[in-house]
Amino acid sequence: MRKSNTEKLSQVLRNYIDENKLQPKLSELDIVDSWEMLMGKTAASYTEELRISHGTLFVKVSSPILRNELLMMREQIKMRLNENAGAEVIRDIVFR
Repeated sequence: MRKSNTEKLSQVLRNYIDENKLQPKLSELDIVDSWEMLMGKTAASYTEELRISHGTLFVKVSSPILRNELLMMREQIKMRLNENAGAEVIRDIVFR
């Protein structure tokens, strides 16, 4: 019998992610996906677009009132998003 060289799939994926330096991009996707859970359904319903570029989260909001409210809470939002991601992914937030 041939001796097989087996590894757990999770370890193979982790090695692939590490070798190709994909973790920062995956963390960004986690932040975008968790926006509704962290901010609530109301804020998410007024959010038209979320994107991350060079550590800056750009949020397009359809309600000027909500935009002003989010501007005042910018630091708390940044802390919650980074805490959820497990790393400092977001350095700034821009609301439009």
